[in-house]
Amino acid sequence: MDTPKSLWQLAFQKFKKNKVGLFSLWFIFICGFVALFCYPLAPDSTNNANQMHLEIHSKNPGFSTLMLTFPSKEKKEQSWFQFLLNGTQNSETELPIKSYKTVQNQLEVIAYSDGLAKQYPLSTFNNTPEKYIEQRTFYFGTDKFGRDLLSRLLIGTRISFFIGFIAVFISLLIGVFIGAIAGYFGGKIDAFIMWVINITWSIPTLLLVIAIILALGKGFWQVFIAVGLTMWVEVARIVRGQVITTKQQQYVEAAKALGFSDFRIIFKHILPNILAPVIVIAAANFAGAILIESGLSFLGIGAQPPTPSWGAMIKNHYNYIIVGKPYLAIIPGLAIMSLVMAFMMIGNALRDALDVKN
Repeated sequence: MDTPKSLWQLAFQKFKKNKVGLFSLWFIFICGFVALFCYPLAPDSTNNANQMHLEIHSKNPGFSTLMLTFPSKEKKEQSWFQFLLNGTQNSETELPIKSYKTVQNQLEVIAYSDGLAKQYPLSTFNNTPEKYIEQRTFYFGTDKFGRDLLSRLLIGTRISFFIGFIAVFISLLIGVFIGAIAGYFGGKIDAFIMWVINITWSIPTLLLVIAIILALGKGFWQVFIAVGLTMWVEVARIVRGQVITTKQQQYVEAAKALGFSDFRIIFKHILPNILAPVIVIAAANFAGAILIESGLSFLGIGAQPPTPSWGAMIKNHYNYIIVGKPYLAIIPGLAIMSLVMAFMMIGNALRDALDVKN
């Protein structure tokens, strides 16, 4: 005899049959892994991948050159967790070179910038200069400041991914609570909350975000908070409508007859039964948060330099499209498009899987 399956188990089975949804889920998991371990994965593991080499700016993908690293005299001790969070703090000076050779007690190198020979004492490199010279390949090329584009793209994943999580968390925290209160109690409380929702809804999202950022100040966390504070309206409207319908069910009337408190009925009985549309809107809001942050960074009021935001990377290089180096803007643009599309596709898959009519 087959064991009866819950609605969540049936929804999970339907979701597994959706190949686009599964592919999007795996892609999001990979992006989450990259966001968490971006510094160990990045070729340039310095903080914000901000190691500049102006001599080799705007190079094509696959560009390779010798790199001479000058050892730092003062090395800061940092734990693995600090490295995971902020990258390498010991910013050693690097010099792109074309060739090198040892002449007596001197290391003679041919600089990449001007082709002139430069000499340095071997003692600077502990008499083993070969340890400080490596062949460096820039797989996605370099930006206009000579920074590794791949490294900044990987670290930029953390910005886009985390802003989605924090913004969606804030929007759910506010929207679910306000929508549930409005839908359950109704009357003047519902009228007042709907008045606030309609006013907030009438203000263009981007203008509201800009106003909040100007009030809080430019910065990394300010953008997260501002985006979250503008996305709760959709959640509140959906939760309100679901609560109005659900509170007429018999199990809610039975809970009232047993003397349960209103807040217990809302949070223990009603909300667990209306999670499906909330999950779908959360996936859509995740994609919306990434687009808003990218737009703010493009306008210059999002994450501030040298933080490697995808939107800021497009802003810095969009004019390179007409000078023969379009990849500098197209690569971060494709990153934004792929992550947003993945969340939209998984939202559609969740909508189909959680639809009890199918």
